[in-house]
Amino acid sequence: MPHCLLAVNAGSATLKFRAYRADGETLLLSGMVDRFGSRDEVLLLQDAKGVRLLEKSLPGGSREEAVGAMLNALADHKVHITAVAHRVVHGGASLSAPVYIDDDVRHTLEGLIALAPLHQPVSLSVIDAFTSLDPGLKQIACFDTAFHTTQPPLAQRFGIARHWHDEGVRRYGFHGLSFASIVRRFPEIGLSDSRVVVCHLGSGSSACAIANSRSVAASTGFSAVDGLMMSTRPGSLDPEVLLYWMEHEGMGVPEVRRELYKNSGLLGVSGLSADVRVLLASQTVEAREAVDLFCYLTAREVASLACAMKGMDALVFTAGIGEHSPEVRARVVQQLSWLGFELDHAANLAQARCITTPASRLKAFRLQTDEEGEMARLASALLHA
Repeated sequence: MPHCLLAVNAGSATLKFRAYRADGETLLLSGMVDRFGSRDEVLLLQDAKGVRLLEKSLPGGSREEAVGAMLNALADHKVHITAVAHRVVHGGASLSAPVYIDDDVRHTLEGLIALAPLHQPVSLSVIDAFTSLDPGLKQIACFDTAFHTTQPPLAQRFGIARHWHDEGVRRYGFHGLSFASIVRRFPEIGLSDSRVVVCHLGSGSSACAIANSRSVAASTGFSAVDGLMMSTRPGSLDPEVLLYWMEHEGMGVPEVRRELYKNSGLLGVSGLSADVRVLLASQTVEAREAVDLFCYLTAREVASLACAMKGMDALVFTAGIGEHSPEVRARVVQQLSWLGFELDHAANLAQARCITTPASRLKAFRLQTDEEGEMARLASALLHA
C-alpha cells in the first residue's frame, strides 16, 4: 500500500480530493463528495484515467462521516494517506506560504473567518474532521491569498483611513492556487516573461494581472465577493447599496450577506439559474442580459488589469466557465478586439489551447486549472524540505 499525499479542496457544496504519490506529481485516484454536508451526499471515486470506480450514497449531515467514508474508499483501493494538503481560501497578512497545521495555525485561521465567512468555516470543519479521525496525520494548509503577496503596496490598499489598512482591511486577492497552476504552464506557451491577464471564470470568478509570472493586481480584494460578477455573487458593488438595504429595507447583516453570496450574480439578474449553460439555452430576455452583463464586466476588468501592467500581451481563460464555454470566451475576446485580439472562431469552438488567429497581435488561450495539483506540489515541497 503506497504512502500518498491527499489534496483536499473543500467548497460550500462539494469536497474534491486527489490522491498523489509522495512526489506530489503522480496522480493515483481522484473523486469528490457531492452535496457535501447535506442529507443526500454522494461519494464518487475514479482512477487516474477518469474511469469510475465507485459511486456511493452517504447518510449525510456529518462532515466527519463524509471524510471517513472518503478515507475508507481510498484504503479499499490500496491508497494509504500519510499527509493532507488543504485549500484554505484566506491566510490573512501573516500566512503567505504553505504551513503545517498546528493549534496556533488553526487559531489564526479561525480568526480569519470574518474575512471569508462562506469558505473558511468549511475548511476548518474538514481540518477538524481529519484531526478527529487521525490525530497524528500531517496536515498542510495551502492558501489562495498567498500568490498575491507579490503585488505592490498600492495594489493592496483601499482609499480608507490608514489604521484600517494596518488592522488588515486591505486587498488580498483570491483563486491564487488556480493562478499559480496556470503560471506553471506559461513556459509551454512562451508567456513566462509576459504581461498576462488570467480569467478564472467559474461559480466563483476573478481575474489577475500577472507580469513576469508574478501577481501584480487582482479583481478580488478584501473578500471573494469583489471584482467580477459570479454565479450568485454580484462582484464590485457600490457600498451605498448595502447601506440602502439596511436603512430602507430593514435588512440585517445575515440578510445582506445572503443577498451578496446567494441571491445575486447570474442567478439574481436572470431570475432563472446560476448556470451559464442553462442561461445560454434560454430564450428569455433576463437570461440573455445576465450573460451579457457577465461578459461585459469580465472584459471591462481585463482592460483595467491591463492598465495595472501598463499593457498586456496575452489573455488566458480557465476554470469551469472559462474552460468549457466557447460562447463566453468569444464574447469577452470580441469586446476586447480593440486591444489587438482576433478570435479564431473554429479554434475556440474546438476548445483549442490557443483561440486567436495567427495574425492576432495579442494571443488568447484556454488552459485547464489544477488547484489540487498545485496544492500537492506545494505540500510535497514542504514535506521534503
